Amino acid sequence: MSDFSHRRPIAVTMGDPAGVGPEVAARAWAARREHGLPPFVAIGDIAAIDAVWDGPVARVGDMEEAVRTFAEALPVWHLEDSGPLTPGEPTPAGATCALHALETGIGLTRTQASAALVTGPVSKHALQGIGYTHPGQTEFIAERCGVAATNAVMMLAGPALRVVPLTVHIPLAEVPERLTGELIVAKARIVARGLRRDFAVAAPRLAIAGLNPHAGESGRLGDEEIRIVAPAVEQLAEEGLVVDGPLAADALFAPGIRDQYDALLCPYHDQALAPFKALHFHDGVNLTLGLPIVRTSPDHGTAFNIAGRGRADPGPTIAAIAMAARMAAAREQSCAPAK
Repeated sequence: MSDFSHRRPIAVTMGDPAGVGPEVAARAWAARREHGLPPFVAIGDIAAIDAVWDGPVARVGDMEEAVRTFAEALPVWHLEDSGPLTPGEPTPAGATCALHALETGIGLTRTQASAALVTGPVSKHALQGIGYTHPGQTEFIAERCGVAATNAVMMLAGPALRVVPLTVHIPLAEVPERLTGELIVAKARIVARGLRRDFAVAAPRLAIAGLNPHAGESGRLGDEEIRIVAPAVEQLAEEGLVVDGPLAADALFAPGIRDQYDALLCPYHDQALAPFKALHFHDGVNLTLGLPIVRTSPDHGTAFNIAGRGRADPGPTIAAIAMAARMAAAREQSCAPAK
């Protein structure tokens, strides 16, 4: 991490100022030496930090200043006052501030002023109340980066496991209809490219879980594996990718099996996230592949119920910052000209 830490800092948006984002950003800074974190700057309303933390804060206006002050104080890129602030009580002004922080973080990272973007938790409900129409932050980031939302792939990564849900926030009843060979092939390609570019995995090994119990048992428990998954795996193999599947999901996450792969692709959200969170609830990172920038996020929400009470766990934010730094370094290395 030291080779990276003297260069461009990481942009960390606070998310909703009434949530736990400001607190975990501040507590991540307080634990910077213990975890070897590179310089980062918190983006949002500085009052949101002051409301939940009494540590040193430095209001900064450029990234070089953020690096200079990082050793002694938490650098904060102050955007605007979000109005009267009570931790745990979201407001339209707070949602507006969260959106402006996201826009600023994207801009700083796209222009390479920052090395990577870490997004704090936002309230989708509060954002929708101010006219925000995107399903989440990922789709907004993809749009601002000129990438189709379908090409922005969500991965959850931790020390022992990386998973990708092939379908994300849709009802379970819609999964069989939305799971197509084209979807599997497109996402597997992006995952493989992301593993090479952002994780320095030279020859990615992927596994694709079956949709049905026991991967359908040769059609006895469902034929999606035969009709959809197997042909997609064959196509990917013809393209030179190392992909196994369809594999029975109930055994895929066992240590001796999951360890054979660099990422596990699962047909639906909870099939991927339930075992992942069982392993990495405190150190799991949500990241987006397929973007021209590095973007990670702590894998939790705004937690309004504990905001301002000093109970928020900074572990996921620390993990997200550390992973963003590693990904940015790997991407920089992959793009460096050969000597």
